[in-house]
Amino acid sequence: MALDPYDPELVAFWSERHLCTLSTLRADGSPHVVPVGVTYDPQRQVARIITRASSQKVRNLEWAVTSGDPTGSRVAVCQIDGARWSTLEGNARVSHDPGQIAESVRRYAVRYRQPRENPTRVTILIDVTRVLGRL
Repeated sequence: MALDPYDPELVAFWSERHLCTLSTLRADGSPHVVPVGVTYDPQRQVARIITRASSQKVRNLEWAVTSGDPTGSRVAVCQIDGARWSTLEGNARVSHDPGQIAESVRRYAVRYRQPRENPTRVTILIDVTRVLGRL
């Protein structure tokens, strides 16, 4: 069911320490689903993921940009805790911008832990267009 992206219960759920799954699309259209840490900024309606630049999820998103396939940047991140769950859907882009990466790392450290140094780190920014779940 659709949820209000500003609902305090939803924001609290996306602040708890849960691993999530990220679903992206490969060039052949098949889904690629991997565990990730995600942070959610309800004011900006943006979810953030830090990762290495050579990861498959980044390659999937960059393929979407270079191919011009508008559906290739559509993603979903989902987290589950017992009967509670929430999915954030939206359009993703990869950022190599040091300021964006630093902000994503800062938010990740608050929700999870300080990540180790990674000189190839990028951030995936998801412009959230739909929030689903049951809390």
